[in-house]
Amino acid sequence: MRNRLLMAGVLALAGLAGAQTPTLKAPDGFKVTVYADGFQQPRFMAVAPNGDVFLSDSRAGTVVVLPDRDRNGRADRQIVFASGLNRPHGLAFHGGFLYVANTDGVVRFRYAGGQTKASGAAQRVVPLPPNGGHWTRTVAFGPDGRMYVSVGSNCNVCEETDDRRAAVWVYDADGKNGKPYATGLRNAVGLEWFGGTLYATNNGRDMLGDDLPPEGFYKLRAGGFYGWPYCYTVKAGQAQVWDRDFGQRSAQTCQSATPAFALTTAHSAPLGLAFYSGTTFPNQYRGQMFAALHGSWNRTEKSGYKVVTVNPQTGQVRDFLTGFLRGGEVLGRPVDPVVARDGALLVTDDGEGRVWRVQYTGK
Repeated sequence: MRNRLLMAGVLALAGLAGAQTPTLKAPDGFKVTVYADGFQQPRFMAVAPNGDVFLSDSRAGTVVVLPDRDRNGRADRQIVFASGLNRPHGLAFHGGFLYVANTDGVVRFRYAGGQTKASGAAQRVVPLPPNGGHWTRTVAFGPDGRMYVSVGSNCNVCEETDDRRAAVWVYDADGKNGKPYATGLRNAVGLEWFGGTLYATNNGRDMLGDDLPPEGFYKLRAGGFYGWPYCYTVKAGQAQVWDRDFGQRSAQTCQSATPAFALTTAHSAPLGLAFYSGTTFPNQYRGQMFAALHGSWNRTEKSGYKVVTVNPQTGQVRDFLTGFLRGGEVLGRPVDPVVARDGALLVTDDGEGRVWRVQYTGK
């Protein structure tokens, strides 16, 4: 049973199945509610051309449709669009297909507007190195109609033997003519185009203490190198520094590495990102990046466990949705934000197995 208490953008939910749930806080005027729950490992989302929300449930091996046809701010049903997938993660709609980034490759399904179940088998588009130190795969389409795919590293810090790892590659929509687009990205989980630029989140290396390296947000360009495993950013927009635990390289290696344009606390694990394109939030949020900080695992004082805004011009990072962490107790782990057709911000939480909805009401 749920009891709801809403005060100035605060949601308090009573325990579900005996488990404690978080009290989430957003800025004044925002209302936070549950859009859908009961998932095993909800990760990334994509909004279909007709407005339906699609979600990857990685542990379940499924892609689920979450329609809100009555427009009451909660999913009407949970419909399995496709099952038997291999740790599905990133999702993207393009050219009459739904693309799904499994851990071992990108597949696609034919899609027609309003469709809630796959009408045929998955078509394999691009094979990828499976699992490894980072198992997630992300797919996004650019304004050029080409497909951009991110694969994380196989280790904490090492020189990879497979150049598809720790990089973003670009392919034709059918998976042909692949080549590296951006390299030196240890684990660029979030990818999104905005204003003609491909933006990425990136998870820095571990085992350098509580505060190194800070986690970064990047503006990617064709042929760009972003430092890993030799260097990392310590000050946004400034030259990267040499990672002394890995092994010294020439000074030119770090000088040629493009730094992050914005930073947040080390080990906070930024994952999904979305630029606000709706019209229902106040003007100051339009065109701002929303990023989910999944949370740290090897830091004395936990960091992350919240959704932040990142200004793409200034690099300023501000808290937006908090309450997933209370003291040292983890009550949820945000993964991916997406802007719904009605202007609400939806956020997956794989710690609690649900999707949150944040909407501005002005009350």
